[in-house]
Amino acid sequence: MPDPALSTLIPLDAIDPAEVERGLDLAFGPDRHGRTAYAIRQGTDWLPALSFAALDEQGVLVGTIQAWPVALADPAGRAYPLIMVGPLAILPDRQGRGFGRALMAAQAAAAIETIGNEGNGPLPQVLIGDAPYYGRFGFVEAPRGWTCPGPWDPARLLIRGVSAAVLPREGTLGPWLG
Repeated sequence: MPDPALSTLIPLDAIDPAEVERGLDLAFGPDRHGRTAYAIRQGTDWLPALSFAALDEQGVLVGTIQAWPVALADPAGRAYPLIMVGPLAILPDRQGRGFGRALMAAQAAAAIETIGNEGNGPLPQVLIGDAPYYGRFGFVEAPRGWTCPGPWDPARLLIRGVSAAVLPREGTLGPWLG
């Protein structure tokens, strides 16, 4: 099993976008655009400072992670900016080898530098994913009063880097266009 430490992590914008799309299709299927996470970040561009690619020891793309500007709109219409982490995509034949952990660590380190100490800066991070996997990176279940466009499992809506008292208990996630 290859050691992910032998991989190279580079900024995602150094990779051909068509190659990134092929990797995402392989990891999630070509119908991935219908997922709720895509609706949440619709109309936004991923954030280069928080998005990375993993290349194996031969320089082959094996995984990517992206981060996006999103917002939580409370019932009064106020918007609270957040960073949406994901997709974290590892090629199916490379999963379980540590590339995802390496990409999550790179994203977390960039978040510390970009949005605050240990990810506890002014912009919390949110994602839709498996709590047992992402919990090891500090993600916990988001407030049950939050909603998303489209279907989603509230137990899979996770947040990191914020005290529950800072954000409203109710709101809808969507793109941050402001």
